[in-house]
Amino acid sequence: MKKLIAILALTVAGLSACGGDPASQKLTVAATAVPHAEILEVVKPLLARQGVELDVRVFNDYVQPNDQVAQKLLDVSYFETEPYLDAYNRSRGTKLTTIVGVHIEPFGAYSRKFKSLDALPQGADVVIPNDPSNNSRALILLHKSGVIQLRDPSDALATLRDITANPKQLKFRELDAAMLPRILDQVDLALINTNYALDAGLDPTRDALAIEGRDSPYVNFLVGRPDNLADPRVKKLAAALTGPEVKAFIEKKYRGAVLPAF
Repeated sequence: MKKLIAILALTVAGLSACGGDPASQKLTVAATAVPHAEILEVVKPLLARQGVELDVRVFNDYVQPNDQVAQKLLDVSYFETEPYLDAYNRSRGTKLTTIVGVHIEPFGAYSRKFKSLDALPQGADVVIPNDPSNNSRALILLHKSGVIQLRDPSDALATLRDITANPKQLKFRELDAAMLPRILDQVDLALINTNYALDAGLDPTRDALAIEGRDSPYVNFLVGRPDNLADPRVKKLAAALTGPEVKAFIEKKYRGAVLPAF
């Protein structure tokens, strides 16, 4: 019995020295590179001091992050707006849930060929994202800029079929959002998500011909599953993402291209 007690004591001591079971304190998060993964790097040391090891997995598309969270391969995701998440849940039959809003990435319209939207010629070649949420976001921005008219510009899932006026007879193509910066030189106008614009070296506050304002409803959220919303590790990440360190980083690093939403 004494020998058994001694073994147990050594085991407990060993676990304490190692900080307990490392796997139980690791939190995996799916993110796109800019600005999400950059912001997560800021919170890594904050969470480490609270006993949570943040493991950031970077993706270059908008589908795989949620797929892996829904399949319980990863814990949470941080890259998307609520309208995008709603569309994803409807199409996949999933129940992923927003946890906390962190930042806004004002969506922009870009061109290498023209200095203003007014300069766009008749029949200009315009590319927009092909996913439902960002597709609509692009069209709403063009509506607010006076380039087209939509049946209901408040419809967060408006489509090309909802265009009621297109005076310049713009020719729209829908492509994967990540591709749009790569073909900017080949088209007349591209509507690009700010994370991809920044990753491509564009400055949204300087280069965009039109851009959403600070009142944009498209907040980027930390997202999880119903079964892990109460997880203490997730709560610690949510608190860190909306803390003063992250707010200061966003304001200094992105200079208005990304805005805190808290």
